[in-house]
Amino acid sequence: MKKLIVGISGASGVNLAQKFIEKLPKNIEIFIIASDSAKIVLKKEQNQTILDDKDIGAVTASGSFKCDAMVVIPCSMNTLAKISYGIADNLLTRTASVMIKENRSLLLAPREMPFSAIALENMLKLSRLGVVIAPPVSAYYADIKELEEMEDFFIGKWFDLLGIEHELFKRWEG
Repeated sequence: MKKLIVGISGASGVNLAQKFIEKLPKNIEIFIIASDSAKIVLKKEQNQTILDDKDIGAVTASGSFKCDAMVVIPCSMNTLAKISYGIADNLLTRTASVMIKENRSLLLAPREMPFSAIALENMLKLSRLGVVIAPPVSAYYADIKELEEMEDFFIGKWFDLLGIEHELFKRWEG
């Protein structure tokens, strides 16, 4: 993987997106789109570009912009619904729409619980389009004892889905 778009929507769970970005291999070029409600400024020594969510004409809004995948961590129910219905009223949802249109990898990490029937229908619709729905759900077999281990497990599972090598958690051995 060479280029990855990281969308951040909602305010709850933003720290998980930050940790996801911090654990990415340094050779991946990162384009970050943070919604207004995310209220976060990411300035790390990494190969990343922070884009303005209001800039609907930014580089990621075009199908001609080549990238390997996009994740939205966390993905608010509002953002999930907009993506599901093709509403592209900001850079984050426009970029997700482009990823679907161009048949590129898109992973959404919905953060609310319980899921309403409406949210589940939106997730099903997107899943049928090839979008990966991967909420941060703990696995009890992983012998997780601390919050950081649980977050590493989530990030590791997302890395697995994106084809990014890692050693963030111990794999099941049977």
